[in-house]
Amino acid sequence: MAPVTDFSAVGAAYAEHSESPRGRLRHDLVERRLRDELPASPVRILDVGCGTGEMAIRLAASGHHVTGADPDPRMLAVTAGRLAALPELRERVELVEAGIDRLPHGREAFDVVCCHGVLMYLDDPEEALARLAEQVAPGGLLSILAKNRRAIGVREALTGDYEGARRLIESAADRSTGNLGLETRGDTAESLDRLAARHGLTPLTWQGVRIFHDHLDDGWTPGRAAYEAALELEWAASWRSPYRDIGHLVHTLARRPELNRP
Repeated sequence: MAPVTDFSAVGAAYAEHSESPRGRLRHDLVERRLRDELPASPVRILDVGCGTGEMAIRLAASGHHVTGADPDPRMLAVTAGRLAALPELRERVELVEAGIDRLPHGREAFDVVCCHGVLMYLDDPEEALARLAEQVAPGGLLSILAKNRRAIGVREALTGDYEGARRLIESAADRSTGNLGLETRGDTAESLDRLAARHGLTPLTWQGVRIFHDHLDDGWTPGRAAYEAALELEWAASWRSPYRDIGHLVHTLARRPELNRP
């Protein structure tokens, strides 16, 4: 489960990306799906690899109690700074310095476990997914956002890097260099679903994320109406093949069955 590289080195670039319209598309699509799956009443959420706290803050703003875990103290400091400006959320968010291999709580402790944009930086997802699944309570949800192996080469082709795209496609590559300059590894939704099922969870319908806008850079600055139209288009396509199959990211969800009651 060794990391591919030290992600903290590009933390500032990631934070800037998250605030761009292209980055916001990812967060809006993932949050929208989570809202559809979560109950209205507050639940306990573990956000593993919370980074600069974007999803943790969004979920806390919806009334949930979130533990944000990240191995990089600099990332956690950014999240803490954001929370300092949101005093109404401070009591709902706990920050813990820990990676997947050092998760702070016991087995089956959380109603929701999120791990978004992390598996792509690991050499293999199996051990990580096993550890994440252990944290999911009966009736709880596991939410994984990973790089889509099937889409490797699509971004390169759409940005005009035809030689690079052809090389990736012809070699059936499982890795490519992302916008942050790091080489990252892809997974398929089906393989992630199989791993979740192996650990006692029932897979739900998966979605493709950022299908039509992934090749744009962070200079894309649509107006409000254009952004909303792009978001609705991405949401509609995210459920449907063949469109979802070429999304840069796959969002898989799986639920642990409820315990049998006497």
